[in-house]
Amino acid sequence: MTDGGNPPQPGVSGTSAPPGSAWWSDAMSDPWRNPYTQAAVVLPAEPAGDGEPEPVTDPDAPRAHVWRPVVLLCLVSALLAGVLGGATGYAMALRGGVAGGGIPVGAGALDPPAAAARPPESLAGVVERVSPSVVTIRVSGPEGGVGSGFVVSQDGYVITNHHVVEGARGALAVVFEDGSAVPASLVGQDPESDLAVLKVEKEGLVAVDLGDSDAVAVGDPLLAFGSPLALAGTVTYGIVSAVDRTIQSDQSGQVRYYAAIQTDAAVNQGNSGGPLVDAAGRVVGVNAVIKSVSGEPASAGNIGIAFAIPINQAKRVSQEIIATGKARRTVIGAEVGNASSGLTGGVRLDTVQQNGPASAAGLRAGDVVTRLDHHPLNDAIDLVALVRKYAPGSVVTVEFRRGSSTQTASVTLAADAQ
Repeated sequence: MTDGGNPPQPGVSGTSAPPGSAWWSDAMSDPWRNPYTQAAVVLPAEPAGDGEPEPVTDPDAPRAHVWRPVVLLCLVSALLAGVLGGATGYAMALRGGVAGGGIPVGAGALDPPAAAARPPESLAGVVERVSPSVVTIRVSGPEGGVGSGFVVSQDGYVITNHHVVEGARGALAVVFEDGSAVPASLVGQDPESDLAVLKVEKEGLVAVDLGDSDAVAVGDPLLAFGSPLALAGTVTYGIVSAVDRTIQSDQSGQVRYYAAIQTDAAVNQGNSGGPLVDAAGRVVGVNAVIKSVSGEPASAGNIGIAFAIPINQAKRVSQEIIATGKARRTVIGAEVGNASSGLTGGVRLDTVQQNGPASAAGLRAGDVVTRLDHHPLNDAIDLVALVRKYAPGSVVTVEFRRGSSTQTASVTLAADAQ
């Protein structure tokens, strides 16, 4: 069925389809069209007579140099950046102290932290305050060596160990923190307490502050000053490891007894005679003895066990040496031996001196002394060392066993007849 019109004839062409026409211009090439349906052929419109043709660019024509301004801008920018960077780097090098070809490293100078101020109560503050009073002692001669000491008075008295100067056959010299050295004379010495006093002539001496060795407690911080292994100006740090540590030392045939302050501060040969200082900068001991796993004193080194003479004892002995040239020895007036009571401990009195301190307090030969001023006694070393710690005239409480009974007595210690 058709739409009522005549079917188109093949080969017939028409004009362009008017606007809104139902015909389409490419109907002749549409493979799906009805071959009997009219088709319109649309012809391209003529160009306007007064219009200019679109310009055509010749691809072979030489192009304008549009890259030159860009390159010039880049060169100027690079030059400015280089000048600015060089000036900044030179300024930073001058500030960091590396001008003249050095390479700056690190993050630059910063304000020091508050801890770097080193207040007087800090450990560094204590070292700064005490060091001018610490000296190195040089002993000339075949048995000479190096030890340590410290100034105890502005008029030139210096405390050290007896074993530091006992081999002196020549000159003694004292070297101060600033490197100045002055000759020293030996005022006196006490071999049994292992203390000696020297005298120097020097202006502007700074004396140490002396503390109370009876007031130190286990765990208190300590600083050890001296010249270990001839390394002057050395300071080590530790704590009080024990108090009233009774030890016996035999050096060069001289037997000594110490009721010492034990410390784990590093102490080596050359530290002898140097001060052991508390956290307040007060001297509480005189470094004297070290323990070592080696049996040879010459090869002994620090293993964290060192001993110092309590400053209360050292002060008393030194004052006596300065006043009289020697020191008194404190005795209890009895000869002692190890107790044979085994686990019960104590020290047996073999003999008691007639009219001596022990006898006057009612002690007898055969009594076993178990405590001296609340310190337990296990052998003769304990009793002798503790007695030597006290000054003559001191009153101590003694606990002892006599047979099956335990008794106490007050003993007034005395000086020996030497």
